Amino acid sequence: MKSWYTLPRLISLTFITCLLTFVSCQREESLNGSDEEQQMEASKASSESDGEAELVYDGIFDDAYGANDEVGLSGTGVFWGRTDTLTPVPRCFTVTLTHTNPPNQFPIRIVVDFGAGCLGPDGHTRKGKIITEYTNRLIYPDAMATTTFDAFYIDNVKVEGIHKITNTSPLPGTTPIARRFKVEVIDGKLIKPNGDFVEWSSVKYINQREGLATPFDPRDDVFAIEGGAHGRVKRGTLLVAWESNITEALIRRFSCRWIVKGRVRTVRVGTPPTSPWVAILDFGNGDCDNRATVTINGVVHQITLR
Repeated sequence: MKSWYTLPRLISLTFITCLLTFVSCQREESLNGSDEEQQMEASKASSESDGEAELVYDGIFDDAYGANDEVGLSGTGVFWGRTDTLTPVPRCFTVTLTHTNPPNQFPIRIVVDFGAGCLGPDGHTRKGKIITEYTNRLIYPDAMATTTFDAFYIDNVKVEGIHKITNTSPLPGTTPIARRFKVEVIDGKLIKPNGDFVEWSSVKYINQREGLATPFDPRDDVFAIEGGAHGRVKRGTLLVAWESNITEALIRRFSCRWIVKGRVRTVRVGTPPTSPWVAILDFGNGDCDNRATVTINGVVHQITLR
């Protein structure tokens, strides 16, 4: 059995958000195994919300990493545009760089100010500020970048929390060459205009799989993302808590605007291990296309990503 629905835009890579109209919305504690419709809707809500948060905060990694060559590698996220043609677009935001302990080069604070509204290369409008503190250039082992938000919105969704990147790569000279990062989202929250929200915390590990032969050019880089998260979503009167784990590494490459491969397993908190009400999000076999699937209790939902 298959059903189709389309996901609206929210961030540079695309992400999953709800297009469902709930016929009957209940709080998580009132759901029971005898009501399959409620179980399906709650499982969808948890999977979609986890995917939404994953891609929102994944975009923050791109922005912090790609600000400039002094703190990272210029040319990712809003600083380049993850477009199909990889063509740079005019900027509509301002960047302020401050050396906070002169004459030392680091720490550095970078404020990206999108003002009252800035249409990005991914088709999303940002406003407000993202503020990132760097301890060193992010391509170096042990460097850290911590991002916070000041009235920051993507489209009409307010983004809150703390985003922390730590370079966990081996020291220079290690063979084989590797570039790795630990990425933490602490008390993340996405707030919708109607009061609905997604709360999300995660620990992810990002390993560069391709592009190491051109270490100062991100355009051929390919990354694999692993790890887990937990969160809670409120949609109307529905309140669902979940946990998620990446069961097959998510593959991202800068030459494609979508995640091209990988699987995420999402399960509601308190669900028995043998429950059929778990969600598996599958991004495909590596092709650069806008198709993915979510499978719940044997039902495959085809998804069109934008």
